[in-house]
Amino acid sequence: MEVYLDNSATTKVTEGVRDKMIKALYEDYGNPSSMHRLGMKAEQYLKEAAAIIASSLKVEPKEIIFTSGGTEANNLALIGTALANKRRGNHIITTRIEHPSVHQPLVFLEENGFEISFAPVDATGKLIKEKLFELIKENTLMISIMYVNNEIGSVQDIANLAMELKNRKKDLIFHVDAVQAFGKYRIYPKREGIDLLSFSGHKIHGPKGIGALYVSDKVKINPTMFGGGHQRGLRSGTENIPAIAGLGQAVAELYIDYDAKMARLYKLKQRFLQEVSKLESVTVNGMSKECTDEFEMEQLVKTAPHIMNVSFQGVRSEVFLHALEDKGIYVSSGSACSSHHPTPSVTLTAIGMPKDLMDSTLRFSMSEMNTEEEIEYTLEQIKEILPQLRRYTRKKK
Repeated sequence: MEVYLDNSATTKVTEGVRDKMIKALYEDYGNPSSMHRLGMKAEQYLKEAAAIIASSLKVEPKEIIFTSGGTEANNLALIGTALANKRRGNHIITTRIEHPSVHQPLVFLEENGFEISFAPVDATGKLIKEKLFELIKENTLMISIMYVNNEIGSVQDIANLAMELKNRKKDLIFHVDAVQAFGKYRIYPKREGIDLLSFSGHKIHGPKGIGALYVSDKVKINPTMFGGGHQRGLRSGTENIPAIAGLGQAVAELYIDYDAKMARLYKLKQRFLQEVSKLESVTVNGMSKECTDEFEMEQLVKTAPHIMNVSFQGVRSEVFLHALEDKGIYVSSGSACSSHHPTPSVTLTAIGMPKDLMDSTLRFSMSEMNTEEEIEYTLEQIKEILPQLRRYTRKKK
């Protein structure tokens, strides 16, 4: 049996997405800027995808800017907005658990005269709001907070945060990295006080190499890529129509039977964590004590439905990962985007995890394509492999 539990890294495209992309590649292959019939057909894909995404977010299609993925969307949101509004302030606040595609643009901005402050999180990865509010100053321009953490699945209360932040400083610009949240939550930026929202296609059964940024029409933002002035001048370059068509199709499919999909994911998560937590010297990360006592659904739904982060004391994560791979089970030892840079996880460091547990941590991440049988098979293999690896480790010592 093959079990893919690395869906936070990427997802398999649906058949509908595949078929839409093939049509755009082979039949309607024109340049959307061309004035002839083929160009107009290609442009229609662009308009259709923007309309689908805008409808899901309850925003205007003109507020959707297509990018090459979540990384570019975060870069455009942070650098483009900071440079366009630097006269209003040069102070930006973020958290200690952000993705590198947020952290690195902020490093760039800091090197170019901006001041960056980091708000701490608690042991579950939740923002300590009082500490965040204390960081707001007269010259604070923007705050960037991820909706769902990509490693441990902690969820921030974005709507309430936005309201409280803007009560303290009305003109704050609020950016949300929703790469792991889009499709798992119904997100309505205007209602929730979000000015900029980033998301990615390949996390929601769409293609790789495509993402989008919602930019409120009230936000001034500069382009970071220059050329022919495509997409309102904010993102030049001929649009990747097959990928955009695939993204639009993926979003159209996201909310079909949405409630049932999420309920099923939470049930799979509950089953997995209840069983794996019974094993010796195993720690479930990113959850409150109230949740990890019984994994009751009332507490479980306060975390993301698809991400499970578990430490198996005494076994190196890479060793366990490959042992599971030998059984056809694919998981992650951390964020896929930083797996080739063996530095300590910023998220696990921020929540205060001891180094030995960091080295023994795996991330299991599901999608709607996973089944009960796959979860049962995975549990069965973990129970069989874990004691074997621990015996081997003790012998080596």
